[in-house]
Amino acid sequence: MGAQDSFGQAEDFRNDFGTESFLMIWDESFASWQYYGVRGQPTAILVDATGEPITGWTGAFDLDEVLRLASEA
Repeated sequence: MGAQDSFGQAEDFRNDFGTESFLMIWDESFASWQYYGVRGQPTAILVDATGEPITGWTGAFDLDEVLRLASEA
């Protein structure tokens, strides 16, 4: 989710950091923010195949930790 970015910028971020294999949620309505309880940026949420949250981070987060946990999920 990228509230302050354009869709193109969000795609660039995903591509630049090697996360092309992850589904990116793009939601201009912010309904996903409400569903996942997002209260600020940056926020990262790791979800399972059904869309249920596994864990999340608000504020600065370690990208390596996110990628490690995602590979284990």
